[in-house]
Amino acid sequence: MTAPQTPTAAEQLRGAGLRVTAARVALLETVRVGDHLGVEAIASGVRDRVGHISLQAVYEALNALATAGLVRRIEPAGSPARYEGRVGDNHHHLVCRACGVVADVDCATGEAPCLTASDDRGFSIDEAEVIFWGLCPDCSTARTA
Repeated sequence: MTAPQTPTAAEQLRGAGLRVTAARVALLETVRVGDHLGVEAIASGVRDRVGHISLQAVYEALNALATAGLVRRIEPAGSPARYEGRVGDNHHHLVCRACGVVADVDCATGEAPCLTASDDRGFSIDEAEVIFWGLCPDCSTARTA
């Protein structure tokens, strides 16, 4: 028995009803292999794969991919937007106050939403987004040294 194959970036773009271009494929692949990348890093990764692409084109493609649910945009307070390829699982994030590194942390209960609001004010809640702030192990060590 063989494991199911992961769809290619082109197949995922088509499946989301998006036009398949070399730049969009490169962008999606860059985000998927990166780690909470900012727009500049994504643009650099795309340029390494396909040559020139404007920053505006990167922003527009990221918006289309995020709207289609192929990438996730996160915006920790005080830092620019970052993008990741881990989507659809309602995970959360850890952010270092000193260096800004971002790491994934799984949901506490494993199901969306993994938190219950003290007062839902009549909303039908289907997702919770949490950012935990602190110091990463490297910055914690540096402060105690």
